[in-house]
Amino acid sequence: MDVVLASPRGFCAGVVRAIEIVEQALAIHGRPVYVVHEIVHNRHVVDALRRQGAVFVEDVEDVPRGEVAILSAHGVSHSVVRRAGARQLKTVDATCPLVAKVHQQAQRYSRLGYTIVIIGHADHAEVIGTRGSIDGPVHVVASEAEIEALPLAADAPVAYVTQTTLSLDDTRQLITALERRFPAVQGPDVDGICYATQNRQAAVRALASTVDLVLVVGARNSSNSNRLREVAELRGVPSRLVEDATELDPGWLEGVQRVGVTAGASAPDELVQGLLVRLRELCGTLVLHELPGPVENVSFRVPLSALRAVAREV
Repeated sequence: MDVVLASPRGFCAGVVRAIEIVEQALAIHGRPVYVVHEIVHNRHVVDALRRQGAVFVEDVEDVPRGEVAILSAHGVSHSVVRRAGARQLKTVDATCPLVAKVHQQAQRYSRLGYTIVIIGHADHAEVIGTRGSIDGPVHVVASEAEIEALPLAADAPVAYVTQTTLSLDDTRQLITALERRFPAVQGPDVDGICYATQNRQAAVRALASTVDLVLVVGARNSSNSNRLREVAELRGVPSRLVEDATELDPGWLEGVQRVGVTAGASAPDELVQGLLVRLRELCGTLVLHELPGPVENVSFRVPLSALRAVAREV
């Protein structure tokens, strides 16, 4: 079996930073450290941090008063921050810097009097956090029909921001629809789509042209992983999303000579390696190829001073 690996794949800088924040908090403060929502959308990552002493909760009300609480990499709303303060929680913000940039863009437009339109999925944690960081009027759209249905005049002051993990192709279409509906609309084009999302989707486009099947390693609630599967399918190649090697169905491999493998931005490389082991068990010898791709040198600083300050407060 020929196996072609996409490049880049797997962890992005924002995910690495978020995991390091939790690990450093545990090292500095000790057990337990509370994390509001999944720090990233991957069960294996969450379980590994839980074994180290992290306690994951869905609401700041579930964190004992005065304890350390780490806020999700997806970002949180102003109300979460206020409620954490009311409970005297020692908070550390693990929001991805690129998501924080979206919050800042939206807040700036809102202060200037624009109605904000968020291009994204209303039930996604990142969009919920972005929406809750805006004090003025805001709408969320995920389709051209929803854009047409917005209760706003064509000359209304409108600005948009985007969820960072969307499909680039879909986002461009929605931006075009916004520009058609609101000729004076303001926004960042596709710059709101993060570098890791862009690189991984480009890598899957290249991968899909060379293989018979694409396997995407990632969680089912991971937006960027689902978009990778969709990108391959839109190019006519069957694509499957698997959380780990146990979900690989041998029937998918019937008649397949070349398999492409990639991983979402929150999927650790050990899951990719586990999938390769499973493919060897099913197919015998693997001939591995890795497509060329951009080298990602991006890194985000871990706020060690904030973590140490929290430890002193406790």
